[in-house]
Amino acid sequence: MKYVPLGRTGLEVSRVCLGTMTWGTQNNQADADVQIEYALANGVNFIDTAEMYSVPPTPESYGKTESIIGNWLSRNPSRRKEFILATKIAGPGLHYVRDGSNISGKTVIEAVDASLKRLQTDYIDLYQLHWPNRTTPHFAKHFPGAIGFTHVDRDEQSAQMLDILQGLDACIKAGKIRHFGLSDDTTWGINEFIRLSEKHNLPRVASIQNEFSLLHAKDWPYLIENCVHEDVAYLPWSPLAAGALTGKYLGGARPEGSRWTYAQRNGIFRDTPLVDKAVSAYLEVAKKHGFTAAQLALAWCDQVDGVSSTIIGATSLEQLKEDMSAFDMTLSEEALKDIMAVFKEYPVPF
Repeated sequence: MKYVPLGRTGLEVSRVCLGTMTWGTQNNQADADVQIEYALANGVNFIDTAEMYSVPPTPESYGKTESIIGNWLSRNPSRRKEFILATKIAGPGLHYVRDGSNISGKTVIEAVDASLKRLQTDYIDLYQLHWPNRTTPHFAKHFPGAIGFTHVDRDEQSAQMLDILQGLDACIKAGKIRHFGLSDDTTWGINEFIRLSEKHNLPRVASIQNEFSLLHAKDWPYLIENCVHEDVAYLPWSPLAAGALTGKYLGGARPEGSRWTYAQRNGIFRDTPLVDKAVSAYLEVAKKHGFTAAQLALAWCDQVDGVSSTIIGATSLEQLKEDMSAFDMTLSEEALKDIMAVFKEYPVPF
């Protein structure tokens, strides 16, 4: 396993981050225990979760994943130091989470305390804002005209961000969290947090996790360039495009128990005719070069300049083993050339 810096925190994280959002719906406690043990035994020292999990998010599934991790920690308290634990506060819009309110300094403090209780730990290494208060071009809102920017009150957003930073600062000073990061945010969001932290001597953003894959690479190059030069770790989530890049959903297939058989909060927006064509082409490339479809997609993501640690999730140990093996694989120049030929043909399939 290779390790990389988590921004300017001084922490080193594995190139593989174990994602957990299926724990509580598609996976039970026993499944999670096996995945944690396997990941730790094979060099993973980075686990990511969220108060909103498991997914799809519902009032009933809220907090389940953190509770599952907490159950494991309660039985293995001495092993807490073996990994960097990241979780997230849900952004606005979920009526059953703080009445759907915006993130604020006050709600950060409340949410941190609740997460610590569910996780059964004294501290969180990386506390992330799951999505910002303003609407951002994520979750298929990246096409021109999907959202607007000119109507947004910049000063109001900045004031909210300052208030959030002050809440995070209070949690850090209390020893409840060590560092903070962003998720589903933008270049402006990163830089405004940095500007405010420098101006007011408040905690500096350590990382950002955004969706990034062969089917969804909108952060390249501009946001990733910004991350590199500002020492903000870039953490791709959904590197398999919610499973699409494995090929299991081709032709409208819905394997029993798979994620796309569940109702999705934002719909199955990754299910398009162009996605089918792109995935079919990537499957041919994978076969030609001796990779599984998942391994090809993950190995590609890992080699992208500026990527720090890739968040992977699996619903079975066999999937986890396959996915983790990709990070020990090297794509040849010929394989990269073949991948790019497909990418250029289908650069934005959803």
